Amino acid sequence: MTRTIPIRSETTLSRGWGTLKLFEIDYVYSDGTRQLLKREVFDHGHAAAVLLHDPDRDTIVLVRQFRLPAQLNGTDPFVIEVCAGLLDGDDPETCARREALEETGIAVTELRRLFTAIASPGSLTETATCFIGTYSGPANTGTGNGLTHEGEDIEVLELDFEAAFSMIAAGEITDAKTIMLLQALKLEKLSGQAQTGDHGP
Repeated sequence: MTRTIPIRSETTLSRGWGTLKLFEIDYVYSDGTRQLLKREVFDHGHAAAVLLHDPDRDTIVLVRQFRLPAQLNGTDPFVIEVCAGLLDGDDPETCARREALEETGIAVTELRRLFTAIASPGSLTETATCFIGTYSGPANTGTGNGLTHEGEDIEVLELDFEAAFSMIAAGEITDAKTIMLLQALKLEKLSGQAQTGDHGP
């Protein structure tokens, strides 16, 4: 059951690419105790993400691009991800197709919506609607993709699915939405094998 927590005050701390606000809320614990809590929340809109998959060759297309927060965390700032972007007024499916084309040059054929995930519920309002999109390769890999006026300099990677999946455990793929989509595709493949009785070699 949904329970709404009363908001006592709302203060805008910063307004730029997104909006950072400070909220004061009256929280009531399960034992009836009340407490005034302060929470900072960043809002920059919602997003869509798409894992590009060629089922005939069992390859996927990912992108690598510079992410300053990763550098500030002391990790590799050139992060491997699925295609993704903010909705910017579009519906999630339109956004997913747009981002795939802008970032990789691939026009998605079939697009399947899998789930909507909250990126970081403790501090961000953003949700990401996640898709698997099919394409027929080979992809045009290399650098220089994306929109320059948005500061994008994207490298396109085409990988064997199993090789890409192993990059999660190896720590080479750390982006949450990418991990979720790769795992979702892996589960689909395992479910398909179970239904057909094909358990591999």
